[in-house]
Order: sequence, then C-alpha cells, then structure tokens
Amino acid sequence: LVDEVSTLRRHLEAAHSGRYRKWAESVKYKSKLPGDVKKRKAAAEAATRTLDRDLKEMKTSERVIPYTDNAFREAAIEWLISSDQPIQALEHPKFKEMIDLAGRAKNGVKIPGRKRARTAIMQKFKTYLTTLRVRLNVR
Repeated sequence: LVDEVSTLRRHLEAAHSGRYRKWAESVKYKSKLPGDVKKRKAAAEAATRTLDRDLKEMKTSERVIPYTDNAFREAAIEWLISSDQPIQALEHPKFKEMIDLAGRAKNGVKIPGRKRARTAIMQKFKTYLTTLRVRLNVR
C-alpha cells in the first residue's frame, strides 16, 4: 500500500483514468489527476496571458480622479486610519500647505520614496546646522 496521494493519482491516471473521469463527471467533481490539473492551469494561464496583452499601465495624468469634497474627505480619513495618524494631523499648517501645493499640480503628484525623503531630511538638517553655526558664530 502507498500512502502518498500524488502517487495514487498518478496510478489512477495511468491505469484507471477513463473510469475515474466518468465517476468524477457523474458526481460533478473536479478531476485531480495530474494531467487534468495541468490542463486547467495551462488554460487559466492562457486566459491570463491574453488579458495581460490588453492591459496597459496608465500614466499618472490619465489616472487622476476628479476632485470632490466627499472623495477628499474619504481619502483623508483612510490616510489617518491606515497610517495611524492623530486626527490633529489634518489641522496641521504644513499638511494644509502640502495639500494646497498638490492641488495646483497639473499632471498628478509624484511622492518621493523613503530613501529620497531620508536624504532630503538629512540634507535639510545639515543645512540647518551650518546656518545655526554661522548665526551663533561657532566653528
């Protein structure tokens, strides 16, 4: 006796495939024979491949969602929840300034990645320290 399902399925396919398929069809059971599973996967991949050829990534400017107060409110609330921000973040002057600036964009907004943001923060801090040293007249 063999206790591995895959071995039993290979045996069924090799020796009893006709009877197994007839039984599977009569009880409306999806055949688990390796060849049948492979055929279903290939058919699914073929369907996906034909769909992939028709799909094209849209540019940022083409995906711009028309502005409405309700859409903005929903997006702001989702941002608060998903990023675990305090509710007061929406009232912060710098947040309002950022939203006003983004609102003037003609072709969508490109948000900087982590590395670029980190580099910019470090550069700003360096510039701030240099300016502070000059103001305090420290070497």
